Amino acid sequence: MAYDTNNPFARIVRGELPAFRVLDDEHVLAFMDIMPQADGHTLVVPKIAGENLLDTPPDALQAMILATQRIARAVDAVFSPAGIVVTQFNRPAAGQTVFHLHFHVIPVYQAGEWRVHGRDKADFAVLEAQAARLRAALS
Repeated sequence: MAYDTNNPFARIVRGELPAFRVLDDEHVLAFMDIMPQADGHTLVVPKIAGENLLDTPPDALQAMILATQRIARAVDAVFSPAGIVVTQFNRPAAGQTVFHLHFHVIPVYQAGEWRVHGRDKADFAVLEAQAARLRAALS
């Protein structure tokens, strides 16, 4: 499948769609998932075009994994979850629904208790407050 430059995450990177931004540097953007599986669910995306892990250049992957670690540490500090899941999907058969490489950083408060992803939008005021707390933890 050819990379779609109008996918939602590419549009967020370009500033065409709003997002509750947590980290925004030269290579990576991290923002709150608007349909989170848990409070604090954050997405990390590269600023370059890449559909999935298999077609993204190694230097972009390096920046992404380092940023993902920073986000996971901030999520841990801010939300104090019992655990953290970092996940990433490649192609539709594996569950990928947005075809721009992204990592999910999902706090787990109790084993097995996550909301269904992609079903319900979170309250935007709550997401903005969570993003502000994470930004503060990163600074």
